Amino acid sequence: MLLTSVIFVLREVLEAALLLSLLLSLSKRLSIVSSWAFIAIVTGILGAAVYGFNIDIVSEWFEGVGQEVVNAALQMAIYVLLCIVAILAMRRHQDRPVSENVLAVVMAISVALAIVREGSEVMIYLSGFLQARDLLVPVLAGSAIGAGIGVSAGAVFYYSLLSLKRRAAVIVGGLLLSLVAAGMAAQVAQLLIQADWLPSQYPVWDSSWLVEENSVSGQLLYALIGYESTPTPLHLIVHLSSFVIIIFLAMAAGRSGTASLENAHA
Repeated sequence: MLLTSVIFVLREVLEAALLLSLLLSLSKRLSIVSSWAFIAIVTGILGAAVYGFNIDIVSEWFEGVGQEVVNAALQMAIYVLLCIVAILAMRRHQDRPVSENVLAVVMAISVALAIVREGSEVMIYLSGFLQARDLLVPVLAGSAIGAGIGVSAGAVFYYSLLSLKRRAAVIVGGLLLSLVAAGMAAQVAQLLIQADWLPSQYPVWDSSWLVEENSVSGQLLYALIGYESTPTPLHLIVHLSSFVIIIFLAMAAGRSGTASLENAHA
């Protein structure tokens, strides 16, 4: 149970930790006060507790697939918010008039929702062992190790991005943010397939021989790019289209900013 708990909690914590580290480094480079992060973490933990404690009720919604549908809605909301972050961050990077408070609020909401999504899964998992006292200690130990690895990975990403020059940090951070966002959008498709709201399909390939999903490297890739060892055609379509959309929006915001600056100097 120790290893199982490590992998499970690592999977949940890592995604939220990477998103937080990416947005924190981005806000640092864009001279945005990072106090939003504390508010997002506290709000997210409280939201995860409320969601986790009421999961039995939620699961009964939508004819018994409420948990999958609500999780899909959370993931989709995060993706939309990250698209907004990409647009506003690009505009601010080019010294366009963008409210610092608006960008901070959007970042905070996206992180809070991610913590609600991932944190509730951890709470539900741990609550299943409260009555099994012989398993509780190894489960808690494994969970602590998994959480520690996830937070440490987030810290490494944060300081690695800060070590880059401003322009490089914004570009690399934006690219990583786009990958994370696309991975979250792809999870929406997976959740709706589980809920039978979308048709199930045969996988296009099986790359588990190369990278196991349940390995540490597999969990890192899952958090970073939404790695799936057996992706279906629908999964790939949603994943790639979501990545293209957020990149297009960021580039469009960048081009409009460049055009405005050229007109101002003309």
